[in-house]
Amino acid sequence: MANSKRGSGSGQLPLVYHPQYSCPFPSTHRFPMEKFRLLHQFVVDQGIAGKHNIWRPGPCPDRILGLAHDLDYVHRFKHNELSRQELRELGLPWSPGLVKRTLISPAGTLLAAQLALQHGLACHLAGGTHHAHYDRASGFCVINDLAVTAAALVRQPGVRTVLIFDCDVHQGDGTAAILSQQEHAKTCSIHCEKNFPVRKQKSDWDIGLNPGLNDAEYLDCVRETFLACLSRWQPDLVLYDAGVDVWQDDPLGLLNISLEGIAQRDQFVIETCVNKNIPIATVIGGGYDKDRFRLAARHGIVVQQAHNIYQTLLA
Repeated sequence: MANSKRGSGSGQLPLVYHPQYSCPFPSTHRFPMEKFRLLHQFVVDQGIAGKHNIWRPGPCPDRILGLAHDLDYVHRFKHNELSRQELRELGLPWSPGLVKRTLISPAGTLLAAQLALQHGLACHLAGGTHHAHYDRASGFCVINDLAVTAAALVRQPGVRTVLIFDCDVHQGDGTAAILSQQEHAKTCSIHCEKNFPVRKQKSDWDIGLNPGLNDAEYLDCVRETFLACLSRWQPDLVLYDAGVDVWQDDPLGLLNISLEGIAQRDQFVIETCVNKNIPIATVIGGGYDKDRFRLAARHGIVVQQAHNIYQTLLA
């Protein structure tokens, strides 16, 4: 885990975070950039995060980014050379701060995955930028942290198969496209079919849900699909995108999932992996709300569930 700052290993749930994640950003923009800082503060206030279990990543090196992205595209982004159309597809205003946080976040997901391999479970307080493609940005995503991490891990000794289990309300189209030729990186996306992106990609397993789906039907689908994925691919690690834009009042969601439904989903996915001795690393994925504090608490659900389950590993 080069290029990272580590906690002291106190027996607490490993968490990955960097203060740069919430870079200076227009407060009126639809993308809630400050949610990462607020999420960190939320888990601190909950007693889940402290100075001994926070790991801080450094920038992701080009040799790792190049496993999933065109480095010419990465270079143009770094130096503010993307075209107006490319920036429109990204949907975020370019800034040096955006560059810094964008280059750190994929290293954070990779670090969380490496910590999960060591400890069984770890959470990244960011990540899930699954719309970024090999050579283009899309939907607030520049670098695809899930694809970068999976591509790096399947080259690591002792890791044969990585499963990306994506429960964001939007399809993980960039992840599916980038990893389509990676035999040992498997992608599963459970998303709202009539939602962004309009043009879907082909994951190894796609479940397109109808708008308005409720808790019971949703949780049945998640449980059945996840167990089938584990049986089919026998992964050595699961990367879990715990998007909270499935919430019933998310402005970009279209599903009808309650907070309790989200908590049950996260508990099931994490607990299943722990019970089967499959390491799992979580990322927060999408979530949108003008009330940023309320949004941070929703993103905190997966961390709370992981914290509770991690205590059983230590018992």
